[in-house]
Amino acid sequence: MDQGIRAVWYDLEENDKGEYLAWLHGKYLPQILARPGILWAAHYEITGGGGEMDKVGEILARAEEDIGHGTDYLLLIGAGSPHVFFKPDWDKGEQEDEDVRQMISRRSGARTAVFTEEARVNGPDFDARTFDTTPGPAIQMGSFRTKTVEDEFDLAAWYANYRMPAMARMAGCIATRKLVSVAGWAKHSVLYEFLSLEARAENFQKHESLALDETVWTNKIINYTIHAPGSPSVGHRIWPDVTNS
Repeated sequence: MDQGIRAVWYDLEENDKGEYLAWLHGKYLPQILARPGILWAAHYEITGGGGEMDKVGEILARAEEDIGHGTDYLLLIGAGSPHVFFKPDWDKGEQEDEDVRQMISRRSGARTAVFTEEARVNGPDFDARTFDTTPGPAIQMGSFRTKTVEDEFDLAAWYANYRMPAMARMAGCIATRKLVSVAGWAKHSVLYEFLSLEARAENFQKHESLALDETVWTNKIINYTIHAPGSPSVGHRIWPDVTNS
C-alpha cells in the first residue's frame, strides 16, 4: 500500500521548461519507478481552482517563514513507506548525481515534504484507477498547519465526520487521502483526486466554497489553518499521460 508520498512544489523559468520537462518525463521519472519501494510517480501542472476557490484562498493565512514559494508544478512520488525516501537519503543522492543535480537546479522556489497517510476514503469513481497506482488526472492538494494545538482536535473531527464522508459520496471523486508530515514545513496535507478539472469544478467547488459561510463548520477550519504558498494546489496531470492511464 502506498503509505508514503514525497511532494515537491516548484516553479520553472519559461526558457527551461522544454528541456527540463523532456528530461523529467523521459528519463528521470522512469528511472525513479525502477527503484525498490517506489510504487508510482505523477507530475502535475498547477492551474488554479476557479473563482470560488480564489475567494477562499484570499482569506487563508499564509506561512511567514521562507519555505519555498513555488506554485506552478507539483511532483508526487508514492512509496510503500515514507522511510523509502530516507533509506538512502533521497536528497543527498540527487545532489551526488551530477546530471540530476544540474537539472533540478533549474527549479525555483522549491518546497519539499514527505507525508504518510492518516486516513483514506474512496469516491464513487474509484474504479477510474487501479489501487496503489498513479493518482487521478486532476488533483487538489492542500498543505498547512493549525494555529494552536487545540485546533488540531477540531480539525481531526472535521475530517472524520464531515469532509471525508462527503468526498466518499461526491461524483467525480476518485479518492481522498488525509496525510500528516514526516518531514517538511506543513504538518497536515490532503490529496483529493478527481476524474478531471471539470468534474472537480462541477462537483467540489461549491462544496469547498461553503468555507465562506460563517454558519458552516468549514469556515471555522479556514480561520485557524496556516497554509503553504499557493495551497491548495489545483492542477492536472501531465505525466504519465492521462490518455494512457
